[in-house]
Amino acid sequence: MEYIKEVFAQYNNQCIRVYQAYNSIIAKEAVALQTFGESFHINRMTWIKPSFLWLMYRSNWGTKKNQECILALDIHRRMFNELLEKAVLTSPDSISYTGAQWEKAFDETMVYCQWDPDRNINGNAINRAAIQIGLKGTILKDFLDGGISHIEDLTPLVRKWNEQRKNGKLNLKNLPIEKIYPITDKTIRKRLNMK
Repeated sequence: MEYIKEVFAQYNNQCIRVYQAYNSIIAKEAVALQTFGESFHINRMTWIKPSFLWLMYRSNWGTKKNQECILALDIHRRMFNELLEKAVLTSPDSISYTGAQWEKAFDETMVYCQWDPDRNINGNAINRAAIQIGLKGTILKDFLDGGISHIEDLTPLVRKWNEQRKNGKLNLKNLPIEKIYPITDKTIRKRLNMK
């Protein structure tokens, strides 16, 4: 199946919303500080995901170990756009790279892009891809220092929605509304294998 490769997200003129799942210690600290604190491992890669339902699939609606707390991060669009400009696919399936070019770019970058099948409320794959962006090193530090506008703990809402979902009573209109995020730069689209 050919997946639609676009960034679907909730956004406004200033920010785009991405999601992450953490344990309660990291999450509470992040909400209190409005960035990540001492419990967050800055030397590891962190992944941000604009697709709410993809994260629900990945974290099993916040029930997996160390993924019990669901955070929504509103990040500045200029930061998100900068990440897209620097991102390299995690596998060399882009028409813009030969194997050697991809290996060099992959080794030199601190921003990674991965496409996975997006999901519906029951975790089944749908015909579009969900983007994940991985950050490490100085880019991650820049992201933490100035990229985040607001952090919100969605855990209570996620628990409520999951109960409604299991009982067949979840109204999809209550979930985050995501639309195509505008990426018009042809170089970015080619590098990230977006049709």
